[in-house]
Formats: sequence, C-alpha cells, structure tokens
Amino acid sequence: MNDPVTLFGFRHSVYQRVARVALKEKGVLFTVEEIDPFDVIEAERLRDLHPFGRVPVLRHGSFVLYETSAITRYVDAAFIGPSLVPDDPRAAAQMAQVIAILDSYGYWPMIRQVFSRRVFAPHEESTCNETEVAEGLESSLRVLSALEAIAAERRVLTGDAVSLADCHLGGMMDYFTRAPEGADLTQGLPCLDAWWQKVRVRPSITGLDPGDDTAL
Repeated sequence: MNDPVTLFGFRHSVYQRVARVALKEKGVLFTVEEIDPFDVIEAERLRDLHPFGRVPVLRHGSFVLYETSAITRYVDAAFIGPSLVPDDPRAAAQMAQVIAILDSYGYWPMIRQVFSRRVFAPHEESTCNETEVAEGLESSLRVLSALEAIAAERRVLTGDAVSLADCHLGGMMDYFTRAPEGADLTQGLPCLDAWWQKVRVRPSITGLDPGDDTAL
C-alpha cells in the first residue's frame, strides 16, 4: 500500500501525538498537516474531514479515517512492520482495556487538569489553577494505580514488546510527566515507572516535541 499517508492534527493535541507514536513504531512514512480546531477558518476545513471537528484525522490515499483508536488499529493492520496488537488474547484484551481506561478516565485529569494547568497555562501566560491541578492529581492517581495493577501482570506495559497500549499511554505520559507532580506520582508506581523509563527514550516518544512536525 504505497499511497501517501497524511496525519491532520494540532501540534498540541495529545491524541495527535498518540497517532504519531503508532505510525513511527510501525515504521510508516507520513507527513503531518497542521490544522487548528480552535481557529474559525481552519475548524471549518477540519469539519470536511471530521464531522465533529476533532483531531487527528488520517488520510491514506483516498481513504480518510478519524478517531484515534480507529486510526492506530488501522495503522497496525494496514502496514507491514512489527505487530502492535499482541497475539495472546488476554494481552490483547488488556491492551484494549488500557486504552479504554485512558480515554474514559485518564485524559481529563492527566492532560486537561494537570498538564494543561501546570505546564501549558504558564507557557500561554495564563494563571495556573492550583485547585484543578490538585483534583487532577487525585483522579490521575486512581487511573495510574489501575494501570499499575495491569502492568504488574506483565502481559502489556512491560516496556519490551510495544503494543497500541504503549502508544496510547506513552503519548499521554510524555505530557503528564512534564508536570513535576505528575513525574513524582509516576515514580511512586514501580511497574509503571519501570515501563516509562524504557518507553520514554524510544525515538517515537523523543520526537514528540510540539515543534517537531517532520515525517519519519
């Protein structure tokens, strides 16, 4: 499948980062087209690709796909390279479980409350809401404790064989641990911290700085 691959996304979006990790782990050559969902003109263009105006969106030749989990599943199935879905049915189920936990319970406290308030708001010269950070950390601990229990079973989140769970959590953890409190919280969870120390140095993660929009 030699059709060109384009990822439409906003450089600050954690879900665009998740998709990029999966593409890079799979070894897919792709380009990134920046599209700001908060800009009125660009948001209208985005709705031509995504009816709900969200990022990311993947275009592979004439095929257009949105929703991050659908994109990463497609990337794994459509391209040659190391499999990002475990063969073992229990490991595959736990991979899906990790992704669901993050989407349902992890994104808001880890990214919108902790990272956005502690790291991103000062960068944008906004005041950090300490109450919201504290609430986010409390909820994040519950999420990460659940992931710690899954990691302790050694089927997924081992830091060795990479799955879509690593892509999803790695993209989020890269932001979350930029907050000092997020890094401290992670270090208190031995299995998750051991996983993160391995994953954080992978090229798919180290190339995630917002200014790096180059293709693999």
